[in-house]
Amino acid sequence: MKHLTGFLALFLFAVLPLSAADLSDLTYTTTGGEVTITDCDTAATGELIIPDTIEGNPVTRIFDLALRGCISITSVVIPDSVTFIGLRAFSGCTSLASITIPDSVTNIGPFAFDSCIRLTGITIPVGVTSIAGGAFNNCFNLTNVTIPDSVTSIGGGAFSACRALRSITIPDSVTSIGDNAFDWCWSSQGGLTSVNFGEDSQLTSIGEYAFWVCLNLTNITIPDSVTSIGEQALSLIHISEPTRPY
Repeated sequence: MKHLTGFLALFLFAVLPLSAADLSDLTYTTTGGEVTITDCDTAATGELIIPDTIEGNPVTRIFDLALRGCISITSVVIPDSVTFIGLRAFSGCTSLASITIPDSVTNIGPFAFDSCIRLTGITIPVGVTSIAGGAFNNCFNLTNVTIPDSVTSIGGGAFSACRALRSITIPDSVTSIGDNAFDWCWSSQGGLTSVNFGEDSQLTSIGEYAFWVCLNLTNITIPDSVTSIGEQALSLIHISEPTRPY
């Protein structure tokens, strides 16, 4: 009978959905009447809905490394109260397929979503003015990116190795594209084919290796406003065994 009970428990564990993550999985601090999320239990699973208040205080910040390595979190909803997402805040969340970032967010830190390999779409909030370096580095399955007119700069390596990204529209407000910003947006199944600029583009500089090894990039017209193009920025030459320059 004990053997049967153990087998039944194992069966139920295998077929029933895992419980969603909740506040008990989060570590936070309260300073000046505002809450900062600082850590998360790496065993947390499923959907995480971050509350807009904790103990009556608004949640305003998701700090550096807060959810780094939470590999079983599948989706995250960030409340309208949050304005800051820190360095590597969601880095290595390899099961994260969906995230809602509200327009209240004005800062997305470097490598914030690095290696979120299941993430397929992202909408940058309208309050963000700069996409930090490495913000979506190694998001291999990212196919849809919306950049608002508030953004003026795209940092180095911001979308590096986003191999599923087929097309990107750069708003007129962007004045600089950093080194390696879209390098290695290529795969044997496709990769980046089109980069679109508006007629009133204010872009002035494209960094080194910005579109390096985007082997299928065939549709790009550099705006007349550009005065500086870095080394190998638009290198489309196929080489047998390419290696990253950094």
